[in-house]
Amino acid sequence: MFPRQNRHPALSPTSDGGVALGKLPQWDLSDLYPGMDSPELKADLDRAQAECAGFEQAYKGRLEAMLDGVDAGGEMARALKRYEGIEELLGRLYSYAGLIYSGDTTDPVRAKFYGDVQEKLTDASTHLLFFTLELNRLDDGKMEAALADPAFGYYRPWIDDVRADKPYQLEDRIEQLFHEKGVTSRGAWNRLFDETIAGLRFEIDGKSLPLEPTLNYLAEPEEKKRKAGADALAKVFGENQRLFTLITNTLAKDKDISDRWRGFQDIADSRHLANRVEREVVDALVSSVHEAYPRLSHRYYKLKAKWFGKDKLEHWDRNAPLPKVETRPIAWDEARDTVLGAYSTFSPRMADIARDFFDKSWIDAGVRPGKATGAFAHPTVPSVHPYVLLNYMGKPRDVMTLAHELGHGVHQVLAGPNGALMAPTPLTLAETASVFGEMLTFRRLLDAAPDKAARKAMLASKVEDMINTVVRQIAFYTFERRIHTERKSGELTAERICEIWMDVQSTSLGEGIHLGPGYETYWVYIGHFIHSPFYVYAYAFGDCLVNSLYAVYENAAEGFAERYLAMLAAGGTKHHSELLKPFGLDARDPAFWQTGLNLIDRMIGELEAMEG
Repeated sequence: MFPRQNRHPALSPTSDGGVALGKLPQWDLSDLYPGMDSPELKADLDRAQAECAGFEQAYKGRLEAMLDGVDAGGEMARALKRYEGIEELLGRLYSYAGLIYSGDTTDPVRAKFYGDVQEKLTDASTHLLFFTLELNRLDDGKMEAALADPAFGYYRPWIDDVRADKPYQLEDRIEQLFHEKGVTSRGAWNRLFDETIAGLRFEIDGKSLPLEPTLNYLAEPEEKKRKAGADALAKVFGENQRLFTLITNTLAKDKDISDRWRGFQDIADSRHLANRVEREVVDALVSSVHEAYPRLSHRYYKLKAKWFGKDKLEHWDRNAPLPKVETRPIAWDEARDTVLGAYSTFSPRMADIARDFFDKSWIDAGVRPGKATGAFAHPTVPSVHPYVLLNYMGKPRDVMTLAHELGHGVHQVLAGPNGALMAPTPLTLAETASVFGEMLTFRRLLDAAPDKAARKAMLASKVEDMINTVVRQIAFYTFERRIHTERKSGELTAERICEIWMDVQSTSLGEGIHLGPGYETYWVYIGHFIHSPFYVYAYAFGDCLVNSLYAVYENAAEGFAERYLAMLAAGGTKHHSELLKPFGLDARDPAFWQTGLNLIDRMIGELEAMEG
């Protein structure tokens, strides 16, 4: 996800009962730059412009001649090394600006700084566009011969990825136009969404709350509070759905134009290409999850309704804690120790990497007005380190979110040595470490459960998390597909988007949940629809993959941790089939997805057995 910073004093949120969570950390972004107005940042902005222009002057129109030279591999390697250095510089600047902005998206000073940096980097990087375009016009045979040079061959994974884009590459000046207009098209609509969401306020019990604390009401033990939160969300979402409808329609059309010009056949093909995953693999995942709805979400929510003494749950009860089960706020120190303990049991090295995030101020955990919603781990650049943003409120799910984002962080640290071009991991595999971190933490908590009631509560919570990760995200993907498909025929009204949302949600959740008035507008706050169309299936991919990986771990723990960390360290240098081969797994096998879904099935079965 995307990044940013804070200089406001850290808040120390309390649970509803007034129990303090302890001092919540704020990140220290000085490892990137001392401040928005620092001489170092200004110098790097100037250097970025000069380096990009200098690179274009040195290499534009020369790659073909270089490939015909006596030292083709050496010359190409030196050009790529220089290009990678520039990407590292641009990434450092963009990361800092993004992290600053996410600290308070409503602050006009930060917003201007973010926008100005974005524009300057877009202008500078325009000089780099020619490089990948020319690479893709080079003769395959000559490229293969040059790649025999070890220095150039080191970059083969990145070269292969770039050349996979070749069929969808446009003429140079059109690519330049798409690139430069990104700031005023998709980028501007993304920013409008972020700033609008951050500025929304929800009235509950005389308090005016931002989005995150309001969503937190849906996990309160008291139904009255859950309903109050749900009603507040519905009211404000309904009042603002006209704007969100415009944003959705505009971005869907923007994507359709881009896809049409580039020649993508399916609306999600550009995402599959970016993820380096075959369409048929994703289609198999989606169909497997659709078929599993009755034995997973439909079955579980009927069981949960029974626990609540109802025929059906109201939509605000979907993530409610179990009745008659004591819940307490989890202080930050306890959350840290829980996650680090789980990581350490699996791999001391993994725990040591994660500990740096706490000890070196790489985490921003407090809830503040204007702060970006949700959570993310941003890799920044290999020469620095990742940063993690949370909105920690002491719920058990917040502990799992911490485990999730630290999994990303560990992955990003391990992949960093591959360099700026090959450290990034496709989204489908990027979710592996995060979901695995959650599983490790869950198993540690489950093993420590003091009694049957506590074990039941933990199992139920994990099942809900897995349903949210697998069923809900595939439902989101289905919703996106329908929105983008219908948009091809014209704009969708707010009412039509709400109809599609309700149809997809009712199909995925089943008869155990009553989707009452107001729920039809809940699509408006899902940021993935805006920032990364069709991103969402990566969560389900990662969850099912981790379930299969964890089964291998339980059956053959010896040497597993080393193989697992080696997989993470590969970053973006290997295809998913190559990475999973040491574990005897293959995502192209139709049975692969059933292994992950069957684990959720068995856990629901264990909950049903507790009823006897």
